[in-house]
Amino acid sequence: MLQDRFGRTIDYLRLSVTDRCDLRCSYCLPARFKGFEEPAHWLSFAEIRRVVAAFAALGVRRVRLTGGEPLLRKDLPQLAASLSALGLDDLSLSTNATQLLRFAPALKQAGVTRVNVSLDSLDRACLAGITGRDAHTAIFAGIMAAKAAELTPLKLNMVAMRGVNEQDIIPMAEFAMQHSFILRLIEAMPMGESGRNTAFLDLGPVREMLVQRFALQPEVIELGGGPARYWKTPDGLGRIGFITPMSQHFCASCNRVRLTVDGTLHLCLGQEHSVALRPLLRQGISDEALQQVIREAIELKPERHEFNEAPQKIIRFMSQTGG
Repeated sequence: MLQDRFGRTIDYLRLSVTDRCDLRCSYCLPARFKGFEEPAHWLSFAEIRRVVAAFAALGVRRVRLTGGEPLLRKDLPQLAASLSALGLDDLSLSTNATQLLRFAPALKQAGVTRVNVSLDSLDRACLAGITGRDAHTAIFAGIMAAKAAELTPLKLNMVAMRGVNEQDIIPMAEFAMQHSFILRLIEAMPMGESGRNTAFLDLGPVREMLVQRFALQPEVIELGGGPARYWKTPDGLGRIGFITPMSQHFCASCNRVRLTVDGTLHLCLGQEHSVALRPLLRQGISDEALQQVIREAIELKPERHEFNEAPQKIIRFMSQTGG
């Protein structure tokens, strides 16, 4: 069991397999950014499996494949099958859904249990304005393909932005309930210049509005080990989660670390503490020594982020860290 110096159990690894994406969401990746990681610096599938196996041996039971857009990484279902064979309790995927129509059945067969889809609006024009192109048809075809493949519970992640898509929150909630999806509303974080330029929307008043609209009740529920606080409709069929890193941070219960495509282990989304694993892997580190490096890295995990106190601190974009 991995525990940090603040007594938190670390049982969740978010694994970025690429920093590239076929969309350019305004809060995630600048429209003209070209500084992507060189493919020679990407961890190979064999190297990724070694790292995940080391985490699994130390008690990590949940792994999420992220990006960028992870389905742009060639043969991703092959990697998923390799990781699933390690006996994880939960192997999930974060995606923008543009490629899901093609890959949903293969992901299910490979052992991916569920997907989170980044979707910030149902409105075609609003969505295109946020993502940088009109991908509405592909995204919704992908979402329905994931539903048909039973990659569930399917969660819709909506970054709520003041003056941009706040008018779409109620339609998103109704859409999610109609299809038995879970809507998760997320406060924008100051990750890189793009994140700092995003219009922040405090989810506290939004939650109060939705509680009144749908008669929501608070619920303690295990839905993937993430940071969302969930509310449900009286019949228990509709759920909305709130992820509030800015207005009500959840650092005291943080159970996760992130591995980027180049093998850098980040201990906190909002701090710079990190350990480079790729050089060690390519120098032939043993499995036992790799586990010890991970144990020592967990000791670097800070108590909390400083998004409010030092919003300019993190210069890397969200797509570079992994969702």
